[in-house]
Amino acid sequence: MAKMTIYSKNGRMISDSFYGYYESPIGLIKVIGAPEAISSLKFVENQLDEPFLNLTVERAIEQLGEYFAGTRRAFDLPLVMPGTPFQSMVWQQLLQIPFGQTQSYQAIANAISHPRAVRAVGAANGKNPISIFVPCHRCIGSDGSLTGYGGGLWRKEWLLRHEGALPS
Repeated sequence: MAKMTIYSKNGRMISDSFYGYYESPIGLIKVIGAPEAISSLKFVENQLDEPFLNLTVERAIEQLGEYFAGTRRAFDLPLVMPGTPFQSMVWQQLLQIPFGQTQSYQAIANAISHPRAVRAVGAANGKNPISIFVPCHRCIGSDGSLTGYGGGLWRKEWLLRHEGALPS
């Protein structure tokens, strides 16, 4: 089993990482974590390597199972998300959107005291490395439209229906 190493944008090693997979109703998910925190959640086509699990990744996969089974509404996981100060503000605000609710990109921009930065909020949302755990799928257009989701709009729609934020 190979270990992966996570590097920051400036090329510094953050830490060795661990990973595992979860087969969800919306596709295969790869969860990546450092020894103490989750650092990435990605939709992948195939499982290309054997899982290299630790307790943090196992907990994340267990909580994903509970979320998709409808028994979990909030995640209780340590997260590490290297990003710019602006991205961090946006991601922290995404964590405040309750299960089953949505907020517009404009509302996020207003909440972080940057009301004219709607496009920048969208860009930061798109850079979220831990979708679902940091619920960027709950961010929608001001007109209620579903816009932008790295995993595909059909997944965003599925997640919002699953949470009851959209009619079934």
